[in-house]
Amino acid sequence: MTGRPFLLALLLLTACDDLSMSQQKRYDVYRRAALWADGAAARTPPDGTVQQGALADEAALADPPPVDAALLQRGRERYEAICTPCHGLTGHGDGMIVARGFPRPPSYHEDRLRAAPARTLVDVITNGYGTMYRYANRVEPRDRWAIAAYIRALQLSQGARVAELPGLAEKIPEERP
Repeated sequence: MTGRPFLLALLLLTACDDLSMSQQKRYDVYRRAALWADGAAARTPPDGTVQQGALADEAALADPPPVDAALLQRGRERYEAICTPCHGLTGHGDGMIVARGFPRPPSYHEDRLRAAPARTLVDVITNGYGTMYRYANRVEPRDRWAIAAYIRALQLSQGARVAELPGLAEKIPEERP
């Protein structure tokens, strides 16, 4: 009797083939594939499929998070890491890539971009616009909102006048010769 369970367990273990699931043949993306009629190894997803995580991303993009110091700090970090090569530190469209011949992006300080809703900025980060390619797979949805909030802060900081900010004039020391 003790030999039968052992034999049964041994038979079950030999029937399992973990390697066939983890070490499957694959095609390189741009190689020809005899398996498909068109010969292309790169396949487009079937109609009606949803990318993994797409529903969660869509939900995260539905409503902007509340703007607070932590969101602005995160927006600054992501903006400086991702956006400054083209848009520059102040958002005038004078980044290093532009200095090397890439087309200049519009300044965030143009009237039309100051008037644009934050959702427009998030949509451009997500889907791209003009020569800017999409960053949907490079920037998390919450970070897109953070970048948009930071761009708003840049717009405010670059267009502010000392006279319009209460108490600021008293905090800035006078220049002395």
